[in-house]
Amino acid sequence: MSRPRLLAVLASALLLVGCATVPEESQPVAVQQQELGQIANPDVQQPPRDIDPLTVARDFVQASAQPVSNNAAARTYLDDAAAKAWQPGKVMNVIDDQFNTVYAVGSDLPANPTEVVVVVRGTNLGMLGADSSFIPSRTSYELRLLVRKQSDGQWRVTNPPANIVMPYSAFTANYVRVPVYFFAQDSNTIVPDLRYVAGKPQLGLPARVVSLLLSGPSDQLVGAVRSPLPEDANIEGNVTTTPDGALMVPLTGVGDQTPEVKKLIAAQIVLSLQAVTTNRVRLLSDGNALVDGHEDWLPSDVPSYTSLASPGADQPGLMVVNGRVRSLADGSAVPGSAGQGVYQVVSAAQSIDGRQLAIVENANGRQQLRIGAFGSAAQQVNLFGGTLTRPTWRPTATADGTAGEVWTVVDGSSVVRVLRTSDGGWTGQAVNAEEVLTVGPISVLRLSRDGARAALVVNGQLLVASVVRTQDAVTLRSPRILQTGTLSGVVDVDWLSQDSLVAATTMPSQPVVKVPIDGLRMDTFNSSNLTPPVYAITAAPGRPIVVADAGGLWTASDVGEVWRPHPHSLGAKVSPFYPG
Repeated sequence: MSRPRLLAVLASALLLVGCATVPEESQPVAVQQQELGQIANPDVQQPPRDIDPLTVARDFVQASAQPVSNNAAARTYLDDAAAKAWQPGKVMNVIDDQFNTVYAVGSDLPANPTEVVVVVRGTNLGMLGADSSFIPSRTSYELRLLVRKQSDGQWRVTNPPANIVMPYSAFTANYVRVPVYFFAQDSNTIVPDLRYVAGKPQLGLPARVVSLLLSGPSDQLVGAVRSPLPEDANIEGNVTTTPDGALMVPLTGVGDQTPEVKKLIAAQIVLSLQAVTTNRVRLLSDGNALVDGHEDWLPSDVPSYTSLASPGADQPGLMVVNGRVRSLADGSAVPGSAGQGVYQVVSAAQSIDGRQLAIVENANGRQQLRIGAFGSAAQQVNLFGGTLTRPTWRPTATADGTAGEVWTVVDGSSVVRVLRTSDGGWTGQAVNAEEVLTVGPISVLRLSRDGARAALVVNGQLLVASVVRTQDAVTLRSPRILQTGTLSGVVDVDWLSQDSLVAATTMPSQPVVKVPIDGLRMDTFNSSNLTPPVYAITAAPGRPIVVADAGGLWTASDVGEVWRPHPHSLGAKVSPFYPG
């Protein structure tokens, strides 16, 4: 985004007036935090008098999470020169709440008795990038602060860091997680991009979200999604609340778009704003309604853009039991060869529309892939290996609505997408997975049902990567390890929603966990009734989670629920799966 455009967008935040609701589960990143800090000038409470240097350093870190008035709260812990000169960057470190402040020791300490060096030590959970997304990276963190006694006897920091550091709880208290929506590359399926905006001043939340939309997708999703907003789109004037209670978003630079694209732009803005406002959204283009005949919008006015990414209610899910595919609904064998024992099925995947089935079978001492219409014989694909991961379907993107792409990983090291050919056959093409393979061999790969991301299990760790498609190649890019150091022994994963995962692990204390796709937090499911280890898991939007352990299948719908026995687990080793 050009600087003039950026300034124009940010200016819209200055005069915004409106009602906003902050989600209870608020999670973070600052959007142009220095500029946003100029929005308000509240009375900032000064530090208590006569606090020691260790407390000064600790309180400075805590106060750094407050971006209001150009980080005014944190500046009160700086000496006059540092307070005036400090220009913190847009990247911020988030550390664990348990951190230490200790006096430095050694030969390089200041000789001046009015100066001490305080070392802040903790665990870095990740950072908030300049694109307002959270990037997980669990490492040790250390910051050395020079604290000097002032002429009035008060200790103050003289060398604030270039990048702000803040504890996790302070971060979640001051920033709000917002799913900002873009679209899949080759369909009109919406894709959430988790971003974080300063929660205060609350009146500016909608303007900050619009700013993110105009800036485009986060770095990780560049090339994996598209935005219908053209590059020269901007805000004309301010995002404001009108006298009749509508939140007005006055766009410019979009007037020459087709009516279809304008509807996509409307959906993108309205869905992204629903997390921060309950107002009607009035969308204007150069002073007129963006979409002819439809000036004001509520989320309920937006048609569904997730139908291709959601299994239908008539698809209850399947399971592999003793080499056969059966229904999760009633335990009966599915029609056709897959259910009759013709193949020795190891794993399988049903297309999202339920019309096709991909099968990995044991044959002649190796594993091979078969694909066919559900209920019919499956065609053998020229793809073999010592092991093939459970297949996963790319969402439907063909003109006739038939899914035509299946992914699997051969021998942990070769990611292959198998494409339908014009004559009805199937052919494999390699996926560039070099960035993922630097972490280790891949044991599980699940494409998101919107097709923009892939969740992977690599060396027992949980990763998320973007799926970037060009005319010549498909690449798994920007893999990020989620909950490094706290989540290990992962054996299976599935997509609970477009922006959250559930994983099965060998860890007795947390056999099943829920993790957002940016890895900022992790929630452990109730382990009651489970017999670890859990070895398989499946999930889908609006469906109960199903896991498999030594006792069979168990279901739950939320983290706090006790696992209930599935009525059709059949008392054998079972691998459940929902379409996708």
